[in-house]
Amino acid sequence: MKEMIIEFLFTFKDYFIEVLPWVIIGFFLSGLIHEFVPAEWVEKHLGNRGIKPLLYTTLLGTVLPICCWGSLPVAFSLYQKGAKLGPVLAFLVATPATSISALLVCFALLGIKFTIFIFFAVILMGLVVGAIGNFLRWEPKREVEAMALATDPVCGMRVDRSNSTRTEYKGRTYYFCCPHCQAVFEKEPAKYAAEEEKGEEKEGERKSTKERMSSVFRYAFVEMVREMGPELILGLLLAALVAAVTPVGKFVGDYLGGGFGYLFSLIFGLIMYICSTASVPLVHAFISQGMNLGAGMVLLLVGPITSWGTILVLRKEFGIKVVLVFLTAISILGLLLGFLFSII
Repeated sequence: MKEMIIEFLFTFKDYFIEVLPWVIIGFFLSGLIHEFVPAEWVEKHLGNRGIKPLLYTTLLGTVLPICCWGSLPVAFSLYQKGAKLGPVLAFLVATPATSISALLVCFALLGIKFTIFIFFAVILMGLVVGAIGNFLRWEPKREVEAMALATDPVCGMRVDRSNSTRTEYKGRTYYFCCPHCQAVFEKEPAKYAAEEEKGEEKEGERKSTKERMSSVFRYAFVEMVREMGPELILGLLLAALVAAVTPVGKFVGDYLGGGFGYLFSLIFGLIMYICSTASVPLVHAFISQGMNLGAGMVLLLVGPITSWGTILVLRKEFGIKVVLVFLTAISILGLLLGFLFSII
């Protein structure tokens, strides 16, 4: 028992060290999005259910160097800024599934065929999952009547009046997307109230660079940590627990040459955290021991996309229905693309 606890703690430490840089990058990018990306731009380009928002988020996701853990705060920031569910899900598929570093490692270990196939397979998965998200009968909190919406006077984000922080000033109620914006407003209420009433000055004109960067770091490493930190830590604990009590040894390779390899890769990929770069040497080792090539592709596609953190955050922000649809779509597409890869 003592040895298992020690193994669990070491596994958790390894996971934590591995994901921490990517989570920091993700939180920082979320802060930049919150502060510098206008809500109007997001709503214009990502706020409808057409094909263009899906293309934008999918292609953007394939080049960003962040894993599924780091992509969560970025996706959530896009959602807060006005992105629809479809583009958010497409981003959560494409961003963790591959990156420049992962593609380079894949080319070095698995060859050009694997590399080209996974790149286009990820784009296809992002578009399909995003399209499914667009067709879901699910209404985000922002999609209510205009009378229920207000504009945050600090960052310009559209917020739901019934579910946001607020402050009274000179007989008027001001609504905010987060406590941080509320605190900024309350320091200089006259300044922001005047700008809100005039509607003439833009956010970049009423804040110095120092103030804006301070806002970036506070939102990224205070608000986002408070919002997502517990789910991310719990996800890492679950992944470490699975790895500690059910280690996958070399003997498993003896059973992965046939159809069982697909099932193993799917289940293993769904329950374990494997970043896109780290999954490549793991798949290479499995294939070297006899794993089916198609099953290896399934693990490369499914493993980086799904994690306990992703599942928990999606459930919290969008509900269990979206989680089930997301996982089902990823599973079916992963198996189909893996089988297709095995026959070409």
